[in-house]
Amino acid sequence: MTDQAESEIIRRTLDESRDNPAVQIVEIVAELENTDPMSLPTMYDCVDGMLDNLFAQPPSPEAQMTVEFSYTLYRITVEQDGTAKFVKIG
Repeated sequence: MTDQAESEIIRRTLDESRDNPAVQIVEIVAELENTDPMSLPTMYDCVDGMLDNLFAQPPSPEAQMTVEFSYTLYRITVEQDGTAKFVKIG
């Protein structure tokens, strides 16, 4: 990966104890885009509760589960430890 590509990755850590991690994703994207979270589309069609299951009923650490999806202008990767990467697309 080039230094330029690496610099385009924005990293955040989700709070696994908060309900509905999809809301945190929307909040982060709104922060990155300097917009109101309420102006962004719902994430339900993107992940359909998969993030909830990733944290509520996590697989064993050995599974190294990852959820990757596109939402608005970002390709987002969420690890089961709460690490999230945001890469702006387009």
